[in-house]
Amino acid sequence: MAKRKRKGKSDRRIKDWHGRYHAGEDADAKAHRGRKHAAPAVKLPPHRLAAPEQDHEDLPKADGLVVAVYQRGAGVRIGTEAVFCAVAKTFRAPENASALAVGDIVTVALTQDHHSDGKADSDGDRTEGMILSRHPRETALSRPRPISAKRVGRYDSEGFEQVIAANMDTLLIVASTRQPRFSPRLIERFLIVAERGELVPLLVINKIDLGPPPARALGDFRELGVEALECSALTGQGVGELRVRLAARRSVLAGASGVGKSALVNALVPAAGAATRAIRSKDERGRHTTAAATVYDLPPLQPSEGPPAELPVGVGPGGILVDTPGIRELGVAIDLEELPWYFPEFEPFVPQCHFHNCTHTHEPGCAVLDAVEAGTVPLRRYESYLRIRQSLTEDF
Repeated sequence: MAKRKRKGKSDRRIKDWHGRYHAGEDADAKAHRGRKHAAPAVKLPPHRLAAPEQDHEDLPKADGLVVAVYQRGAGVRIGTEAVFCAVAKTFRAPENASALAVGDIVTVALTQDHHSDGKADSDGDRTEGMILSRHPRETALSRPRPISAKRVGRYDSEGFEQVIAANMDTLLIVASTRQPRFSPRLIERFLIVAERGELVPLLVINKIDLGPPPARALGDFRELGVEALECSALTGQGVGELRVRLAARRSVLAGASGVGKSALVNALVPAAGAATRAIRSKDERGRHTTAAATVYDLPPLQPSEGPPAELPVGVGPGGILVDTPGIRELGVAIDLEELPWYFPEFEPFVPQCHFHNCTHTHEPGCAVLDAVEAGTVPLRRYESYLRIRQSLTEDF
């Protein structure tokens, strides 16, 4: 059978390539000489065309206060206006803590549509700015979170820190005299949370219209240096004094459900309209009414003589009050294994304990106990640790 002659463009191209190769020519240069790379036909959404990331340097910058954190961005207060901002791809934050939290101070690049006429664009898919960087945090109200199952129960410097509120000045711990009953053990938990985050605690005893607070327990807290105020959100008694304490400061609410936090917000900020609910008559416990973080602007006090004090970014002369559901679980749901994390005095000694799961109560070779006996760890703080550890096994 005769051999079939091959035909087609491929054969001619092979012969042409072999001819040029044997003649000493660059066979590949001619093959690529006539080729042109076409630009990819990618259709960008309008908001990316309005403020492409490569033009961030050309956009105006402003510092703002984070007032809400979402899955794909954050609400940032710039001046008196809140804008929705996406996070730039160049944004970098420490990996051992939440990247953004309510109270953070961030630098934002404003988009053309926002800063050209001073108004936000009506397109719901359009961001009004890009978060470029975050300022260093002065304080952080947070809790530890293991970064993997292998690290459960170990909260050293390499663990992840879940930040609930940043740069707050005051932790406003609200308790009640009745309905629900006064709980010193829960208050003490919030005190260690404040000390860990370097916030100043302010204890507010609400509902004094139902009866006086227990004098002995209140006296114990005052002996520890905790400032305590008594008020009634219902009658308004003591609310004016509380407003003076909160002026020009950044405060975050804490306390069990039912103690009247939302009612206190409405008394401090009449236009707030915070939702309130009655307590359960069966067990005199409250119902949770705060579903998302809310930042309230406290009304300014009467103007005083002298130059005005310099205020933090996003804070008016009356101060701000943050109500977030995250702080609610922070005091109630402290785990036994994470409790030592709230006592920074223990940190240098915990790695030296003989047992890796040491409870710092009775174990031989416990470096924390040795430090308490040596006076390196204050006895008052260690006694607080023991009381809270005991209370975590009981219902408050």
